[in-house]
Amino acid sequence: MPTNRQILLDNRPEGEATTGNFKLVTAQTPALQDGQVLVRHHYLSLDPYMRGRMNESKSYAQPQPLGEVMIGGTVGEIVESRHPKFAVGDKVVGMGGWQEYSVVDANQPGAVRKVDTTHVPLSHYLGAVGMPGVTAWYGLVKIINPKAGETMVVSAASGAVGSAYGALAKARGCRVVGIAGGKDKCDYVVNELGFDACIDYKQHKDAISLSKALKQACPNGIDGYFENVGGLVLDAVLLRMNAFGRIAVCGMIAGYDGQPMPLANPALILVNRLKIEGFIVSEHMEVWPEALKELGTLVGSGKLRPRESVAQGLQAAPEAFLGLLKGKNFGKQLVKLI
Repeated sequence: MPTNRQILLDNRPEGEATTGNFKLVTAQTPALQDGQVLVRHHYLSLDPYMRGRMNESKSYAQPQPLGEVMIGGTVGEIVESRHPKFAVGDKVVGMGGWQEYSVVDANQPGAVRKVDTTHVPLSHYLGAVGMPGVTAWYGLVKIINPKAGETMVVSAASGAVGSAYGALAKARGCRVVGIAGGKDKCDYVVNELGFDACIDYKQHKDAISLSKALKQACPNGIDGYFENVGGLVLDAVLLRMNAFGRIAVCGMIAGYDGQPMPLANPALILVNRLKIEGFIVSEHMEVWPEALKELGTLVGSGKLRPRESVAQGLQAAPEAFLGLLKGKNFGKQLVKLI
């Protein structure tokens, strides 16, 4: 069995996360039992939710245990199988974590899933045609429930979730406006993803300034907002929401370091009779097949052109993850392992 390099959570962050919270180790891969498969990971996924799991505080998911492999999505291929439904060479997606190999009980529902790489590159199963894409789909379709002609806004628009949200909203006949950090990201959002407009939040020092830019980009107000950021971005959007607007809350990356994020004008929730709903995509597995089918079609037809930032080698994962939390990535952040 192959030697396996792994990254463990060594200690919990105090405030901002650092590379010192992680530890690179080498372990021997155990021999397979009946029903298990050995997966060699080609890519691992880095996602904002991982920062919340590093804390010990109460959240929607159990904290990442200390001294164990960091949790995370992976794609790769089966290199050994003791399960009749999986063969050597099969391409699969799973939650293998920050390591080069994983031993998976293939009898466990959802633990490992075969994927077709004929029209969709393997790496996209960690982004547009994976958890981030389904996250965008659920927030848009099940919470916001858009109608043609309505205006949809998303923060972190150039990322894996935001880009999928834009394509899904455009497919439903909506005006789509993104919020992203920097001219390059905004140009990509408009020119390659096909958004109607994109606002560079880095050009605005406060919520009032950002809200004025939103007024220009959304002349008919905002009907649906997909929240990835929180903080002053949410304050700015609330000032532009239409009556009976809907907000799907996916993430609050502005507060991941434990800083409080007060809301400037909470009365607007009442005044505009807003619906605000948080959600965790793993609690809605029943929608995944429908969502993945639509997302796969959008990618295969070129209507969704997701961008990826790829760090090389397992040892690069902590630095790339910390960069993701600061918006240094462009599109979906991956680590290439082979």
